Amino acid sequence: MTPTSGIVKDRNANDVKPGAASPLSADELARMDAYWRAANYLSVGQIYLLDNPLLKEPLKHEHIKPRLLGHWGTSPGLNMLCVHLNRVIRRDDLNMIYVIGPGHGGPSLVAHAYLEGTYSEVYPNVTQDADGMRTLFRQFSFPGGIPSHVSPETPGSIHEGGELGYALSHAYGAAFDNPDLVVACVVGDGEAETGPLATGWHGNKFLNPARDGCVLPILHLNGYKIANPCYLARIPEIELRKYLEGMGYAPHLVEGRDPERVHQQLATALDLAVAEIRRIQAAARTNGTVTRPAWPMIVFRTPKGWTCPAVIDGKKCEDYWRSHQVPMGDMDSAEHVRILESWMKSYRPEELFDARGRRARAPTRTPTAEGSCGISGCPTSATMRSTSRLRARPPRNPRA
Repeated sequence: MTPTSGIVKDRNANDVKPGAASPLSADELARMDAYWRAANYLSVGQIYLLDNPLLKEPLKHEHIKPRLLGHWGTSPGLNMLCVHLNRVIRRDDLNMIYVIGPGHGGPSLVAHAYLEGTYSEVYPNVTQDADGMRTLFRQFSFPGGIPSHVSPETPGSIHEGGELGYALSHAYGAAFDNPDLVVACVVGDGEAETGPLATGWHGNKFLNPARDGCVLPILHLNGYKIANPCYLARIPEIELRKYLEGMGYAPHLVEGRDPERVHQQLATALDLAVAEIRRIQAAARTNGTVTRPAWPMIVFRTPKGWTCPAVIDGKKCEDYWRSHQVPMGDMDSAEHVRILESWMKSYRPEELFDARGRRARAPTRTPTAEGSCGISGCPTSATMRSTSRLRARPPRNPRA
Protein backbone atom coordinates (compact mmCIF):
# COMPACT_ATOMS: atom_id res chain seq x y z
CA MET A 1 0.00 0.00 0.00
CA THR A 2 2.87 2.42 -0.66
CA PRO A 3 2.02 5.73 -2.35
CA THR A 4 2.15 5.79 -6.11
CA SER A 5 2.61 8.62 -8.56
CA GLY A 6 -0.81 8.08 -10.14
CA ILE A 7 -4.08 9.83 -9.40
CA VAL A 8 -6.10 8.33 -6.58
CA LYS A 9 -8.12 5.31 -7.70
CA ASP A 10 -11.66 6.04 -8.91
CA ARG A 11 -13.59 3.86 -6.47
CA ASN A 12 -16.04 6.17 -4.80
CA ALA A 13 -17.99 9.33 -5.46
CA ASN A 14 -15.94 11.13 -2.81
CA ASP A 15 -12.58 10.38 -4.44
CA VAL A 16 -10.71 12.84 -6.62
CA LYS A 17 -11.35 11.58 -10.14
CA PRO A 18 -8.69 10.96 -12.78
CA GLY A 19 -9.13 13.56 -15.48
CA ALA A 20 -11.16 15.87 -13.24
CA ALA A 21 -10.83 19.59 -13.91
CA SER A 22 -7.74 21.06 -12.25
CA PRO A 23 -8.83 23.73 -9.76
CA LEU A 24 -5.43 25.48 -9.67
CA SER A 25 -4.35 27.77 -12.47
CA ALA A 26 -0.75 27.48 -13.67
CA ASP A 27 0.20 30.64 -11.78
CA GLU A 28 -1.52 29.57 -8.56
CA LEU A 29 0.02 26.12 -8.77
CA ALA A 30 3.48 27.62 -9.26
CA ARG A 31 3.18 29.94 -6.29
CA MET A 32 1.75 27.29 -3.97
CA ASP A 33 4.43 24.81 -4.96
CA ALA A 34 7.10 27.44 -4.30
CA TYR A 35 5.63 28.21 -0.89
CA TRP A 36 5.65 24.49 -0.09
CA ARG A 37 9.32 24.25 -1.09
CA ALA A 38 10.15 27.29 1.04
CA ALA A 39 8.48 25.70 4.07
CA ASN A 40 10.35 22.45 3.41
CA TYR A 41 13.65 24.32 3.16
CA LEU A 42 13.01 26.11 6.46
CA SER A 43 11.99 22.83 8.11
CA VAL A 44 15.24 21.09 7.13
CA GLY A 45 17.27 24.14 8.11
CA GLN A 46 15.80 24.19 11.61
CA ILE A 47 16.82 20.59 12.19
CA TYR A 48 20.36 20.84 10.83
CA LEU A 49 21.84 24.32 10.46
CA LEU A 50 23.67 26.53 12.92
CA ASP A 51 24.91 28.99 10.30
CA ASN A 52 25.01 29.67 6.53
CA PRO A 53 21.18 29.72 6.32
CA LEU A 54 20.97 30.62 2.62
CA LEU A 55 23.86 28.33 1.58
CA LYS A 56 25.71 31.32 0.13
CA GLU A 57 28.95 29.43 0.67
CA PRO A 58 29.72 25.72 0.45
CA LEU A 59 28.24 23.90 3.44
CA LYS A 60 30.81 22.92 6.06
CA HIS A 61 30.83 20.85 9.20
CA GLU A 62 30.97 23.99 11.38
CA HIS A 63 27.68 25.22 9.85
CA ILE A 64 25.83 22.21 11.30
CA LYS A 65 24.51 21.79 14.84
CA PRO A 66 26.61 19.53 17.08
CA ARG A 67 23.50 17.67 18.27
CA LEU A 68 20.56 17.07 15.97
CA LEU A 69 16.98 16.83 17.19
CA GLY A 70 13.67 17.08 15.36
CA HIS A 71 11.21 15.24 13.18
CA TRP A 72 11.41 15.53 9.43
CA GLY A 73 9.18 12.65 8.30
CA THR A 74 5.80 14.30 8.85
CA SER A 75 6.88 17.88 8.03
CA PRO A 76 6.58 17.94 4.21
CA GLY A 77 3.02 16.62 4.34
CA LEU A 78 2.08 19.13 7.04
CA ASN A 79 3.65 21.88 4.95
CA MET A 80 1.57 21.04 1.89
CA LEU A 81 -1.63 20.85 3.92
CA CYS A 82 -0.99 24.26 5.49
CA VAL A 83 -0.44 25.90 2.10
CA HIS A 84 -3.66 24.42 0.72
CA LEU A 85 -5.74 25.32 3.75
CA ASN A 86 -4.59 28.90 3.31
CA ARG A 87 -5.89 28.86 -0.24
CA VAL A 88 -9.48 28.13 0.83
CA ILE A 89 -9.19 30.51 3.79
CA ARG A 90 -8.27 33.41 1.53
CA ARG A 91 -10.78 32.50 -1.15
CA ASP A 92 -13.76 31.96 1.17
CA ASP A 93 -12.73 34.24 4.06
CA LEU A 94 -12.89 31.28 6.43
CA ASN A 95 -12.32 31.46 10.16
CA MET A 96 -10.06 28.42 10.48
CA ILE A 97 -7.41 27.09 12.82
CA TYR A 98 -4.94 24.29 12.11
CA VAL A 99 -4.38 21.57 14.72
CA ILE A 100 -1.69 19.02 13.93
CA GLY A 101 -1.85 15.75 15.84
CA PRO A 102 1.73 14.83 14.88
CA GLY A 103 2.87 17.88 16.81
CA HIS A 104 6.42 16.59 16.72
CA GLY A 105 6.32 18.20 13.26
CA GLY A 106 7.23 21.44 15.00
CA PRO A 107 9.58 22.59 12.21
CA SER A 108 6.57 22.84 9.88
CA LEU A 109 4.44 25.10 12.08
CA VAL A 110 7.38 27.33 12.96
CA ALA A 111 8.31 27.59 9.29
CA HIS A 112 4.83 28.74 8.30
CA ALA A 113 4.57 31.21 11.16
CA TYR A 114 7.91 32.64 10.00
CA LEU A 115 6.98 32.79 6.31
CA GLU A 116 3.74 34.61 6.99
CA GLY A 117 5.45 37.15 9.29
CA THR A 118 3.69 36.21 12.54
CA TYR A 119 6.83 34.76 14.10
CA SER A 120 8.77 37.97 13.56
CA GLU A 121 5.86 39.99 14.93
CA VAL A 122 5.82 37.97 18.15
CA TYR A 123 9.61 37.61 18.34
CA PRO A 124 11.16 40.76 16.79
CA ASN A 125 14.67 39.31 17.10
CA VAL A 126 13.74 36.67 14.49
CA THR A 127 13.77 39.08 11.56
CA GLN A 128 12.67 38.51 7.98
CA ASP A 129 16.19 38.36 6.57
CA ALA A 130 19.28 36.17 6.58
CA ASP A 131 20.18 37.07 10.17
CA GLY A 132 16.64 36.25 11.32
CA MET A 133 16.68 32.98 9.41
CA ARG A 134 19.95 32.08 11.13
CA THR A 135 18.34 32.80 14.50
CA LEU A 136 15.28 30.76 13.52
CA PHE A 137 17.43 27.77 12.62
CA ARG A 138 19.80 28.08 15.57
CA GLN A 139 17.12 28.29 18.26
CA PHE A 140 15.34 25.09 17.21
CA SER A 141 16.09 22.23 19.64
CA PHE A 142 19.01 24.26 20.96
CA PRO A 143 19.95 25.42 24.49
CA GLY A 144 18.02 28.56 25.32
CA GLY A 145 15.85 28.11 22.22
CA ILE A 146 12.57 26.34 21.51
CA PRO A 147 11.47 22.68 21.68
CA SER A 148 11.32 20.40 18.66
CA HIS A 149 7.56 19.92 19.20
CA VAL A 150 4.76 22.44 18.80
CA SER A 151 4.80 24.16 22.18
CA PRO A 152 3.40 27.26 23.92
CA GLU A 153 6.24 29.23 22.30
CA THR A 154 4.70 28.57 18.86
CA PRO A 155 2.40 31.51 18.01
CA GLY A 156 -1.25 30.49 18.14
CA SER A 157 -0.60 27.07 19.67
CA ILE A 158 -3.50 25.33 21.43
CA HIS A 159 -2.25 21.75 21.05
CA GLU A 160 1.13 20.47 22.26
CA GLY A 161 2.81 17.88 20.10
CA GLY A 162 4.61 15.66 22.58
CA GLU A 163 1.86 13.31 23.73
CA LEU A 164 -0.01 11.83 20.78
CA GLY A 165 -3.70 11.06 20.69
CA TYR A 166 -5.56 14.18 21.77
CA ALA A 167 -5.72 16.17 18.55
CA LEU A 168 -9.34 15.42 17.69
CA SER A 169 -10.49 15.96 21.28
CA HIS A 170 -8.89 19.40 21.29
CA ALA A 171 -10.24 20.12 17.81
CA TYR A 172 -13.83 19.27 18.74
CA GLY A 173 -13.48 21.19 21.98
CA ALA A 174 -12.52 24.27 19.98
CA ALA A 175 -15.48 23.83 17.60
CA PHE A 176 -18.24 23.39 20.19
CA ASP A 177 -20.34 26.56 20.63
CA ASN A 178 -18.13 28.33 18.08
CA PRO A 179 -20.39 28.33 15.01
CA ASP A 180 -18.10 30.22 12.63
CA LEU A 181 -14.97 28.16 13.29
CA VAL A 182 -13.56 25.42 11.06
CA VAL A 183 -10.88 23.28 12.72
CA ALA A 184 -8.64 21.48 10.26
CA CYS A 185 -7.19 18.65 12.33
CA VAL A 186 -4.35 16.47 11.02
CA VAL A 187 -4.24 12.96 12.47
CA GLY A 188 -0.98 11.08 12.02
CA ASP A 189 -1.31 7.41 11.13
CA GLY A 190 0.94 6.46 14.05
CA GLU A 191 -1.12 8.67 16.33
CA ALA A 192 -4.24 6.93 15.02
CA GLU A 193 -3.09 3.78 16.82
CA THR A 194 -3.50 5.36 20.25
CA GLY A 195 -6.53 4.84 22.47
CA PRO A 196 -7.38 8.53 22.96
CA LEU A 197 -7.41 9.13 19.21
CA ALA A 198 -9.58 6.09 18.54
CA THR A 199 -12.12 7.63 20.90
CA GLY A 200 -11.58 11.13 19.52
CA TRP A 201 -13.03 10.17 16.14
CA HIS A 202 -16.45 10.05 17.81
CA GLY A 203 -16.55 13.73 18.68
CA ASN A 204 -18.67 14.16 15.56
CA LYS A 205 -21.59 12.52 17.40
CA PHE A 206 -21.81 15.61 19.63
CA LEU A 207 -21.36 18.24 16.92
CA ASN A 208 -24.52 20.25 16.26
CA PRO A 209 -24.27 21.93 12.82
CA ALA A 210 -26.85 24.54 13.86
CA ARG A 211 -24.84 26.00 16.75
CA ASP A 212 -21.33 24.52 16.62
CA GLY A 213 -18.46 24.97 14.25
CA CYS A 214 -17.02 21.95 12.49
CA VAL A 215 -13.91 19.77 12.44
CA LEU A 216 -12.32 18.67 9.19
CA PRO A 217 -10.17 15.64 10.07
CA ILE A 218 -7.24 14.94 7.75
CA LEU A 219 -5.74 11.47 8.18
CA HIS A 220 -2.13 11.70 7.04
CA LEU A 221 -1.13 8.25 5.83
CA ASN A 222 2.62 8.40 5.31
CA GLY A 223 2.95 4.75 6.24
CA TYR A 224 5.35 4.68 9.18
CA LYS A 225 5.70 5.71 12.78
CA ILE A 226 9.02 5.99 14.60
CA ALA A 227 10.42 2.59 13.53
CA ASN A 228 7.52 0.49 12.29
CA PRO A 229 4.75 0.45 9.67
CA CYS A 230 1.31 1.86 10.52
CA TYR A 231 -1.64 -0.43 10.11
CA LEU A 232 -4.10 2.12 8.68
CA ALA A 233 -1.66 2.56 5.77
CA ARG A 234 -1.47 -1.21 5.25
CA ILE A 235 -5.08 -2.34 5.29
CA PRO A 236 -6.99 -2.53 1.97
CA GLU A 237 -8.44 0.78 0.83
CA ILE A 238 -12.01 -0.52 0.92
CA GLU A 239 -11.50 -1.60 4.53
CA LEU A 240 -10.09 1.81 5.48
CA ARG A 241 -13.04 3.53 3.84
CA LYS A 242 -15.55 1.33 5.67
CA TYR A 243 -13.75 2.00 8.96
CA LEU A 244 -14.01 5.77 8.50
CA GLU A 245 -17.57 5.66 7.18
CA GLY A 246 -18.54 3.52 10.16
CA MET A 247 -17.43 6.32 12.45
CA GLY A 248 -19.69 8.76 10.63
CA TYR A 249 -17.41 10.40 8.07
CA ALA A 250 -17.51 10.84 4.30
CA PRO A 251 -13.84 10.42 3.28
CA HIS A 252 -12.22 12.09 0.28
CA LEU A 253 -9.10 10.18 -0.72
CA VAL A 254 -5.95 11.86 -2.09
CA GLU A 255 -2.84 9.86 -2.96
CA GLY A 256 0.44 10.47 -4.73
CA ARG A 257 4.10 11.38 -4.67
CA ASP A 258 4.30 13.67 -7.72
CA PRO A 259 3.89 17.18 -6.23
CA GLU A 260 2.06 18.76 -9.17
CA ARG A 261 -0.57 16.02 -9.25
CA VAL A 262 -0.97 16.00 -5.47
CA HIS A 263 -1.41 19.79 -5.43
CA GLN A 264 -4.32 19.51 -7.86
CA GLN A 265 -5.89 16.54 -6.08
CA LEU A 266 -5.66 18.14 -2.66
CA ALA A 267 -7.13 21.41 -3.94
CA THR A 268 -10.06 19.50 -5.40
CA ALA A 269 -10.60 17.51 -2.19
CA LEU A 270 -10.59 20.65 -0.05
CA ASP A 271 -13.02 22.38 -2.41
CA LEU A 272 -15.39 19.44 -2.09
CA ALA A 273 -15.01 19.28 1.70
CA VAL A 274 -15.62 23.01 2.22
CA ALA A 275 -18.67 22.93 -0.04
CA GLU A 276 -20.08 19.97 1.90
CA ILE A 277 -19.50 21.68 5.25
CA ARG A 278 -21.35 24.75 4.01
CA ARG A 279 -24.21 22.62 2.71
CA ILE A 280 -24.55 20.77 6.04
CA GLN A 281 -24.50 23.97 8.07
CA ALA A 282 -26.92 25.77 5.76
CA ALA A 283 -29.38 22.88 5.98
CA ALA A 284 -29.26 22.97 9.77
CA ARG A 285 -29.28 26.75 10.22
CA THR A 286 -31.71 27.70 7.48
CA ASN A 287 -33.97 24.69 7.08
CA GLY A 288 -33.76 23.30 10.61
CA THR A 289 -32.42 19.91 9.47
CA VAL A 290 -31.50 18.03 12.65
CA THR A 291 -30.37 14.67 11.22
CA ARG A 292 -26.77 13.91 12.15
CA PRO A 293 -24.73 14.38 8.96
CA ALA A 294 -21.77 12.42 7.64
CA TRP A 295 -19.11 15.12 7.96
CA PRO A 296 -16.40 15.23 5.29
CA MET A 297 -12.83 14.26 6.02
CA ILE A 298 -9.69 13.81 3.91
CA VAL A 299 -7.31 10.86 3.69
CA PHE A 300 -3.95 12.24 2.58
CA ARG A 301 -1.53 9.51 1.51
CA THR A 302 1.98 10.78 0.72
CA PRO A 303 5.47 9.35 1.32
CA LYS A 304 7.13 9.53 4.72
CA GLY A 305 9.88 12.15 4.59
CA TRP A 306 8.73 13.29 1.15
CA THR A 307 11.50 15.03 -0.89
CA CYS A 308 14.41 13.95 1.34
CA PRO A 309 17.21 11.79 -0.17
CA ALA A 310 15.78 8.49 -1.35
CA VAL A 311 18.81 6.50 -0.17
CA ILE A 312 21.47 7.38 2.42
CA ASP A 313 24.46 5.11 3.08
CA GLY A 314 22.87 2.51 0.84
CA LYS A 315 19.70 2.37 2.98
CA LYS A 316 16.22 3.50 2.02
CA CYS A 317 15.23 6.79 3.64
CA GLU A 318 12.39 8.59 1.83
CA ASP A 319 9.09 6.73 2.07
CA TYR A 320 10.47 4.70 4.98
CA TRP A 321 10.70 4.86 8.77
CA ARG A 322 14.32 6.08 8.66
CA SER A 323 13.07 9.55 7.66
CA HIS A 324 10.85 9.85 10.76
CA GLN A 325 13.26 11.92 12.83
CA VAL A 326 16.68 13.04 11.55
CA PRO A 327 17.49 11.21 8.28
CA MET A 328 21.24 11.67 8.85
CA GLY A 329 22.44 11.80 12.44
CA ASP A 330 26.19 11.51 11.93
CA MET A 331 27.30 14.79 10.41
CA ASP A 332 30.99 14.21 11.08
CA SER A 333 30.88 12.47 7.71
CA ALA A 334 31.94 14.72 4.84
CA GLU A 335 29.64 12.70 2.56
CA HIS A 336 26.67 13.43 4.81
CA VAL A 337 27.47 17.14 4.68
CA ARG A 338 27.51 16.93 0.89
CA ILE A 339 24.18 15.06 0.87
CA LEU A 340 22.59 17.65 3.18
CA GLU A 341 23.75 20.52 0.96
CA SER A 342 22.38 18.80 -2.14
CA TRP A 343 19.09 18.07 -0.36
CA MET A 344 18.58 21.66 0.74
CA LYS A 345 19.57 23.04 -2.66
CA SER A 346 16.98 20.77 -4.29
CA TYR A 347 14.36 23.24 -3.02
CA ARG A 348 16.12 25.99 -5.06
CA PRO A 349 16.35 28.59 -2.27
CA GLU A 350 17.77 31.17 -4.66
CA GLU A 351 14.31 31.29 -6.28
CA LEU A 352 12.50 31.55 -2.94
CA PHE A 353 14.59 34.12 -1.05
CA ASP A 354 16.53 37.12 -2.28
CA ALA A 355 20.17 37.83 -1.44
CA ARG A 356 19.19 39.34 1.92
CA GLY A 357 17.07 36.35 2.88
CA ARG A 358 13.71 38.00 2.22
CA ARG A 359 10.96 36.28 0.30
CA ALA A 360 11.37 36.47 -3.46
CA ARG A 361 9.13 39.00 -5.18
CA ALA A 362 8.64 37.76 -8.70
CA PRO A 363 7.77 34.38 -10.24
CA THR A 364 10.35 32.82 -12.54
CA ARG A 365 9.29 29.37 -13.68
CA THR A 366 6.48 26.87 -13.43
CA PRO A 367 6.63 23.78 -11.17
CA THR A 368 6.97 21.35 -14.04
CA ALA A 369 10.21 19.79 -15.19
CA GLU A 370 11.45 23.30 -15.99
CA GLY A 371 11.45 24.42 -12.35
CA SER A 372 9.35 26.63 -10.10
CA CYS A 373 8.64 30.23 -9.16
CA GLY A 374 9.02 32.80 -6.42
CA ILE A 375 6.54 32.90 -3.58
CA SER A 376 5.38 36.51 -3.47
CA GLY A 377 1.59 36.56 -3.56
CA CYS A 378 1.21 32.91 -2.56
CA PRO A 379 -1.63 32.23 -0.11
CA THR A 380 -0.07 32.95 3.27
CA SER A 381 -0.76 31.40 6.62
CA ALA A 382 -4.06 33.00 7.46
CA THR A 383 -4.78 29.66 9.13
CA MET A 384 -3.53 31.25 12.31
CA ARG A 385 -5.69 34.33 11.84
CA SER A 386 -7.96 33.66 14.81
CA THR A 387 -5.12 32.75 17.17
CA SER A 388 -1.86 34.24 15.92
CA ARG A 389 -2.33 37.44 17.92
CA LEU A 390 -1.75 35.45 21.11
CA ARG A 391 1.53 36.45 22.68
CA ALA A 392 3.88 33.73 23.83
CA ARG A 393 6.95 33.97 26.03
CA PRO A 394 9.89 34.78 23.72
CA PRO A 395 12.73 32.29 23.77
CA ARG A 396 16.06 33.47 25.06
CA ASN A 397 18.70 34.29 22.49
CA PRO A 398 20.57 31.00 22.05
CA ARG A 399 24.32 30.95 22.23
CA ALA A 400 26.43 29.75 19.33
